[in-house]
Amino acid sequence: MPMYVLMLPGLWNSGPQHWQTLWQAGHADWKRVLQRDWQTPDRAEWVETLRLNVAACRRPPVLVAHSLGCALVAHWAQAANRGAIAGAFLVAPSDVDAPGYPPGTTGFVPMPMHRLHFPSLLVASRNDAYCSVARAKAFASAWGSELAWVGEAGHINADAGFGAWPAGERLLLDFCARVQG
Repeated sequence: MPMYVLMLPGLWNSGPQHWQTLWQAGHADWKRVLQRDWQTPDRAEWVETLRLNVAACRRPPVLVAHSLGCALVAHWAQAANRGAIAGAFLVAPSDVDAPGYPPGTTGFVPMPMHRLHFPSLLVASRNDAYCSVARAKAFASAWGSELAWVGEAGHINADAGFGAWPAGERLLLDFCARVQG
């Protein structure tokens, strides 16, 4: 049975060498949620776009979020129907509440700190410029997410050397097998 996966890039989208783009290219049935504005995202618009994409799926997908995409999942979950998705794979969440968070986003503050009503795995780095270790732990605890550390991996993106990231893809495939099995 095919896995249904929706990729949720963060601020500025995921470029051609980003693991989200490379994984999507390797799986014809994995789709990217395309936002209208990647430069100055509006939470309400992004949440509605995600809602429409999830509703169009033939069965509950796994959301694969990176950076601001993790905040999107947390905001979307507040109004989402139980059972709408199989689970969420949350990589390198950006701390939208941090003073140094890049300007230009609207409505993502404060970061939702409620338990998610679906299985989730938060994958974090110990030296991410966009999320401290303490905040990654707080997000995982609040959301009820499993927490997997990948060492000192920066923001777990192409700039940090995470192109194809085969170890991450194995983590995702294992997670999908557990939640979509």
